[in-house]
Amino acid sequence: MSATVANPIPLHERITPLTRTIVTICVMLATLMQALDSTIANVALPYMQGTLSANSDQINWVLTSYVVAAAIMTAPVGWMSARFGTKNVLTVSLIGFTVTSMLCGVAGSIGEMVIFRFLQGVFGAALVPLSQSTLLNIYPIEKRGSAMSIWGMGVMLGPILGPTLGGYLTDLYNWRYVFFVNLPFGILATIGVIIFMSKDDDKPVPGFDWTGFAILGIALAGLQLALDRGETKDWFGSNEVICETVIAALGFYLFTVHMLTSNKPLLPKGIFTDRNMLSAILMMFLVGLVLLSSSALLAPYLQRLSGYSVRSAGLEMAPRGFGTMAAMMICGRLGTKVDVRLQMLVGIVLLLLSLYWMTLWTPDVSSNWIITVIVVQGFGIGAVFMPLQMIAFATLNPALRGDGAAAMSLTRNVGMAIGTSVSSAIVTQMSQYEHAVLSWFITPFAHPFTTNAMRMLDPTTSLGAQQMDAMIQRQASIIGYGDAFKALMISSVPCLFLLLLMRKPKAAPKPAEPGETHMAMD
Repeated sequence: MSATVANPIPLHERITPLTRTIVTICVMLATLMQALDSTIANVALPYMQGTLSANSDQINWVLTSYVVAAAIMTAPVGWMSARFGTKNVLTVSLIGFTVTSMLCGVAGSIGEMVIFRFLQGVFGAALVPLSQSTLLNIYPIEKRGSAMSIWGMGVMLGPILGPTLGGYLTDLYNWRYVFFVNLPFGILATIGVIIFMSKDDDKPVPGFDWTGFAILGIALAGLQLALDRGETKDWFGSNEVICETVIAALGFYLFTVHMLTSNKPLLPKGIFTDRNMLSAILMMFLVGLVLLSSSALLAPYLQRLSGYSVRSAGLEMAPRGFGTMAAMMICGRLGTKVDVRLQMLVGIVLLLLSLYWMTLWTPDVSSNWIITVIVVQGFGIGAVFMPLQMIAFATLNPALRGDGAAAMSLTRNVGMAIGTSVSSAIVTQMSQYEHAVLSWFITPFAHPFTTNAMRMLDPTTSLGAQQMDAMIQRQASIIGYGDAFKALMISSVPCLFLLLLMRKPKAAPKPAEPGETHMAMD
């Protein structure tokens, strides 16, 4: 069923510049809130754990429940927008996200917190893709590069600045303000959308693929459970993790088969037959994997090994956002004047270089060098993300933009979930392995222990054994973090090959095939 548009005049020609500016501010507030909440609670987890009387396994569900809900509910955003209208879905999502943020802030038990965070993820799932599709609608073609740079800043700066803002709010006030900070912005964004955002034109509504949605939800839930439970259950040494992994793998396989064989799949086949969009989806997965993982590793590295306080660690990580902002501003200005693939190549090289430098870090690395490296990394990520938005939608039919934006948000969420869990697992596993290797060289007969200066570390005494174990554990952790940074560097290399699959747009996008349109845009 192809989309029909009631008004032949495109939306960007029917609104005033003032209205366009106000709507842009409102949807950017929505994007920034949702992106911030994916990481802002990370540094506050130890404080939540004490207040809510939760163990380390339970407190992780504060993050997991949000990620799982957001990932599952991202896929049907295109259909919901076509069925109920972009303005209505965005308004309900903003109200729900704001209310659940308040409920998270007043939660009195770990059970309440997990439920409220899950609901927060449900309502927040639509904010990012609908914000992107809204900006694509209200801006003319020649200004969409600048619009995507504005949108990209919110999406990228949110996860980057989340730990910094979370650390400040937790240190200065209370961990509950990590959630209360959403209230004023959510209220302003909701009022602005209700008053100034135009309703969609009438258009046919496709049927909803309940089968595909159920299969995808089960697959994502199984994947996230396997990733979160694997560390505490010894991974594939546990029957539980094996079952969850099999469910996830089977679910993704069945979802792929269903999508290829169904007449009206949850995600239209058109977004996967467009070479630029398919390459962008794969690259977005890798960008999401590195984006959140590097932040999740850097915060505990600075606090546990380098001795930074929560506030100091957050302040040290903040310049990464400035690098991202600078890259997006530059790429937004360049637009298509410079081949976007060349811009992305520069960004990938800088990202790989920064991750390589991080593999060489030791706890006594200078603050100036840390800031330099993370600024370069932020610039690299921004230089990849901004042109990626332009080339992804350059050849995609406008009617498929909503589904394309949802697919990219989905893969970014999945990438962030996998990257965070796997990188943390690498640190833990490699630290244990290196601890065993280093301990093998420690004997009472080793030459250093025969000197008076080193007798305090004599492993044959209780105090000496404790001090020696602490030193070994510290060195093993340093190596473990280095291995995790190395894994992120290696996982970023495929981005170079994905560039070869992308092509510059040479003509107007081809029309959508019958039955593939979920969301009419212009």
